Amino acid sequence: MVRRSTVDRSPQPPMYEADYEAGTAELAPGESSKRRPSGTGSRGAGGRWLVWTFRVVVWVVLLVIGYRGVMAIVLNETPPSNSSPAPTAPATPDFPAQEASAYALQFGQVYLNASPATASQRASDLASFLPPGASDPQLGWNGGGSLRLQSEQVAGVQVQDAHHATVTLLARVNGKLMELGVPVYATAGGMVISGEPAWLPAPKTVTPPSPQPVNSDDATQSALTRQLPAFFAAYASGDQSTLGRFLAPGTTLTGLGGSVVYGSVTGVTTPAGSDVRHIVATVVWKIPGQPGKTTRTGNTAANLEMTYALTIVKQHGTWYVQSIAPSTQAGGQP
Repeated sequence: MVRRSTVDRSPQPPMYEADYEAGTAELAPGESSKRRPSGTGSRGAGGRWLVWTFRVVVWVVLLVIGYRGVMAIVLNETPPSNSSPAPTAPATPDFPAQEASAYALQFGQVYLNASPATASQRASDLASFLPPGASDPQLGWNGGGSLRLQSEQVAGVQVQDAHHATVTLLARVNGKLMELGVPVYATAGGMVISGEPAWLPAPKTVTPPSPQPVNSDDATQSALTRQLPAFFAAYASGDQSTLGRFLAPGTTLTGLGGSVVYGSVTGVTTPAGSDVRHIVATVVWKIPGQPGKTTRTGNTAANLEMTYALTIVKQHGTWYVQSIAPSTQAGGQP
């Protein structure tokens, strides 16, 4: 007797069918080629790969978001705002300092001149600077003695806010140097002296540090002592044709236009160095147009000794002037 195996030919779910066909392809190739859909196995594997890839990406995104959130809490960070930043306040109050300086100078002309003979005129002139109905028309002056202003300049402006500032005047009154603090109030294009001024001390005299000793170039100093008198004579007159012979290429100098006359060179300090040097020269100017008057020294006109800082350059064995300016050092110092 031959036993036959029974094959279940009832309909199967597609997922089992696909596995069955893949496992029995070698046993029944003909039948498999008819029943298996083309590409079924490859689509199933590709779908599972996409699912796992998508899951990995989702987990990475969640980890990044979680990390940023934790760091924000630890560092006390706040999320950026989409709104425009609020305008910041100006670094300095919008006070009309330049106009207040001119206003204080005009006030000083009146305030620092006082005489019993002109007291009523002074009070009238001060009224234009004081608030209406001011109780003291002389602003602190008792009507005795006298004040005489020789000169004044603005030394500084200390701004307190958009309406208040103190203008400091450097002035010479009755022959003495002093400073005057003037309180100024400004608003809506108007100004007024808001209180009594304060008499302040003048800047004190100090002693500058001694210059460091330098190595002097005696040969160059001797050559410049012979050359600089002609240069300063041309510089005093402003004669461009003569002055140009002493100037380095590209350098132009206006000169003094005859306001002084060359007298003499009394000193030249020339430190050793390269073909570009910074020297100090002291020159005596004569002031023209004064009546002759013989003094014990034999001078008949006013002389002024002044010190200049010059930059000189050496070209083809000759020194030329590249620049001239006031010196910060005393005569005889480098």
